[in-house]
Amino acid sequence: MKSRTITPTDQERILPADRYILSTSDLSGRITSVNDLFIEFSGHPENDLLAAQHNIVRHPDMPRAVFSIMWDAIKDGDEFSGYVKNLSRDGGFYWVYAHILPITDAEGELTGYRSVRRHASRTAIAKVAPLYAEMLAAEKTAGPRDAIGAGLGVLRCHLAADGMGYEQFVAHL
Repeated sequence: MKSRTITPTDQERILPADRYILSTSDLSGRITSVNDLFIEFSGHPENDLLAAQHNIVRHPDMPRAVFSIMWDAIKDGDEFSGYVKNLSRDGGFYWVYAHILPITDAEGELTGYRSVRRHASRTAIAKVAPLYAEMLAAEKTAGPRDAIGAGLGVLRCHLAADGMGYEQFVAHL
């Protein structure tokens, strides 16, 4: 796929509550399979998605720190759940509740990841979106080298009062 800049718009698409976006990726995050709903919501043809980095649908409103938490979990073979705002090819966006699971071979070696994305509730989005905006602002202020640490700092401050981590927070939404 040719590299191009996508200008985000305020056009939101809402994932139906009874359908799931499915994909698999290799250990580096390159997409190895997609379902029709992923193609539909991303707006990218299947041939552009396959072998592309999964961040092809990353919305610029998403803080890097959330993806750092995700990668820390899944590279160790753990599962990850979280809310993600994705960017469509036409500039629109869609929120999902993402659950990423390890894929292992017969010997138990990690070979890739399976991502199942489902409908994100309006209540959860209303709580997550302002937190992500604050994290993103801290990341931008800190600059690229210190962005993830700054975003994680904001997140830790928000969650400290409740004594929970990101995944516990997400599970309670």
